[in-house]
Amino acid sequence: MTTRRLSLKAALAGASVLASGCAIRPAPSAATPVGTTKAEVLAALRLANGYWQRTNASTLWAFWDVAAYHTGNMEAYALTGDETWRQYSTAWAEHNGWSGARSNDRRAWKYSYGEKDEYVLFGDWQICFQTYIDLYRLDPSKEPRKIARALEVMDYQMGTPNKDYWWWADGLYMVMPVMTKLYKLTGERRYLDKLHAYFLYADQLMFDAEAGLYYRDAKYVYPKHKSANGGKDFWARGDGWVFAGLAKVLADLPRDHPAYTLCLDRFRRMAVALRAAQQADGYWTRSLLDPAHAPGPETSGTAFFTYGFLWGMNHGVLDRATHAPLVERSWRFLTQVALQPSGKLGYVQPIGERAIPGQVVDRESTAPFGVGAFLLAAAEMTRFIDNNAQGPA
Repeated sequence: MTTRRLSLKAALAGASVLASGCAIRPAPSAATPVGTTKAEVLAALRLANGYWQRTNASTLWAFWDVAAYHTGNMEAYALTGDETWRQYSTAWAEHNGWSGARSNDRRAWKYSYGEKDEYVLFGDWQICFQTYIDLYRLDPSKEPRKIARALEVMDYQMGTPNKDYWWWADGLYMVMPVMTKLYKLTGERRYLDKLHAYFLYADQLMFDAEAGLYYRDAKYVYPKHKSANGGKDFWARGDGWVFAGLAKVLADLPRDHPAYTLCLDRFRRMAVALRAAQQADGYWTRSLLDPAHAPGPETSGTAFFTYGFLWGMNHGVLDRATHAPLVERSWRFLTQVALQPSGKLGYVQPIGERAIPGQVVDRESTAPFGVGAFLLAAAEMTRFIDNNAQGPA
């Protein structure tokens, strides 16, 4: 392990010179995680994103697994202004026609799980709209085609009487930020009102008030489903989707909207539960409250949690003194264990919906959504360091 860490440190050190333009690194402030500088964080971000884009074509589908990567890529672009990263997401959007599922027969539109074109109302086909909206906002010419499908689909959905669109935890990350982005784009509060109604349904379905965490969906609610030790089973990536989604939504929700108070309460309650569930080596196990159920590190949940904690500290809704040590540990895992010298991000649990006993998750295990989560965390870590350099909030 010592040799591996030294090789990664050497790789990051070389990239740090490129990122900072010189070999001199700024000294971290007292409140910054020990040994973490802005240059090192940017180097890790560039290492991971550069590897992903070199080894994966932009001509992949618009489904959730790939679309989640692009939410991280756009955050990395917003931080660095690297035009190659914006071009990569633009090429992906063009390849997919600025659309998700492509059926035009509204009578056939569904929102149960499905990977075919009629599942237009399924949130896993709507997360792509986050990136399309971001790219539209960056476009000086404001081409209507870039957001036309997002407006068509979401306006149709909001015109139905149904409120049960977000029936699984992942959907809160996939679609809640679409609603706040459309609100910011149009100024129309109806997007926030529907977000509130849909979130209330999801919250009563999946939130466990005692644990302060969300079940992945109704199948996993205790005691119908139990972990290996007979207790409640909360899936790390599922709660990662929710925690990160709440952070993204709180960033855009007006404080006078009723949804804000509820979202902030859930975000803070999750923070308490997640703080207690972190392992000594900085990661979270796949079953949050039962580490023995599926032991060992997992990157996607850990990265989403790291992003959420950093966002909370950066925006004054989580206490720095309490949470900075937690982030120091998780960031160390992400960059010294999960991130390989090549830039490959390992220990990402494959596509699934629960912690699976015996499933192999190792340094070779990677996926686009895991990289996207890491980019979110790295961008927010950079802002955290900047904030600390300016003194306490």
